[in-house]
Amino acid sequence: MTPASNQSDRDELAAALAAALASNAALLQAIAKLEARVAELERRLGLDSSNSSKPPSSDGPKGPTRTASLHRPSGKKSGGQKGHKGDTLRQSATPDIVVDHHPQACAGCGAALTSEMSEGHAARQVFDLPEPQPLEITERRAHACRCARCGETTRAAFPEGVDAPVQYGARIAAFVVYLLHYQFIAEDRLKQLMQDLFGVGLSCATIAGMSRACASRLKDFAEALCDRVARADVKHMDKTDFRIGGKTQWLHVACTSLPTFYRVCAKRGALLSDIVEVVGVIVHDHWKPYYTMDGVRHALCNAHHLRELKAPIDIEKEDWAHQMQILLRRACHATNLARERGVALKPRFVARIKRRYDAVVRRFRHDPIGHLHRQKTGLEHPPNPHLQPRRVAPGPPRNLTSSTNLGNHDKKRIERLNWKHENAKLTAHPASQRTLGRRDARSDSSFAPMN
Repeated sequence: MTPASNQSDRDELAAALAAALASNAALLQAIAKLEARVAELERRLGLDSSNSSKPPSSDGPKGPTRTASLHRPSGKKSGGQKGHKGDTLRQSATPDIVVDHHPQACAGCGAALTSEMSEGHAARQVFDLPEPQPLEITERRAHACRCARCGETTRAAFPEGVDAPVQYGARIAAFVVYLLHYQFIAEDRLKQLMQDLFGVGLSCATIAGMSRACASRLKDFAEALCDRVARADVKHMDKTDFRIGGKTQWLHVACTSLPTFYRVCAKRGALLSDIVEVVGVIVHDHWKPYYTMDGVRHALCNAHHLRELKAPIDIEKEDWAHQMQILLRRACHATNLARERGVALKPRFVARIKRRYDAVVRRFRHDPIGHLHRQKTGLEHPPNPHLQPRRVAPGPPRNLTSSTNLGNHDKKRIERLNWKHENAKLTAHPASQRTLGRRDARSDSSFAPMN
């Protein structure tokens, strides 16, 4: 074998090896992409209404397994706590009906006993509904009287609301509207209920007429309520879809600690600012159309934050999300506690919360995919001691979505966690403030408000 032939063989082997290495690298890259795709699909399968912004209607017939709660254990026993004012059934001093029971014969000798021999009694009371009564029919007669002086005949007017020879009264209408719109009993079932309980034979058309009549009477009140909520210093907004007449409609809500304004719209993007001027602070779930409202400040709902953080905690086991959840709970608890005491949070405490928040966000920016996700995709490698950690330019969290290293899914997640640093107070829905964070902060005394 000549040297030329040996060189040719070596060149062929080198070319074959290079081709094999290139093919192997391409296969590894394809496998990594497929693994990443599988991991993302698995994550999507794990999302439901309890750990994401998906509505409950998307959960399917079985729905999510409600084994976890946003409420953290407090270490207290279940049930009423010490100092809680209980509510129990107590005897009345003025019963409506009294039934006396006397013994018929002596238990000792068998002699007859009468009511005059009573020396005292023991009382037990039974609270119950009265027996159903037939409808009370009130006939109103408008008399015509002839004047003895001039002979003119004058007829009395019927009271307002008495418009037909036969009609149902205001109490039945109020009961029907309450069951229909507050208890959400369907018209067919409500018709059957009225017949079974009260012997009242209502038609679905009559029920709908009572509802429309009530709505017309409350029109001015609804407008005044809408204006009051829109002018409130802080109001909370949300929306959900539901079906009316076989069509998808949107129920929009704007509420404060007391009044709540509901309205039904055909479009999801119908904002309250389209019908009335809105001022003050609006608390919402980071839905982008809310940011198109002029003249308002924005605060993000802590309850939505905690729910959105459940997915990276439960599915991807990301520690940064767990740390963010703890921080939001403690900040919310501190704010609520300061509000109850009538004091302001100390600037030093607010700065500490911001520093810890920035630290968690920086941790996410260094590791947006997550350790477990890298393991699934085969991209997990031991750290290189010769490589310096990547520096992150300082800036508010709202600029994180400009990073080219984040995928669309991660950008959306960061948008949901967007935090407005100019808002010193962490505002949550009143219902959420009563349930979020109060118990968690007590486990770390360093987060108690500094008085």
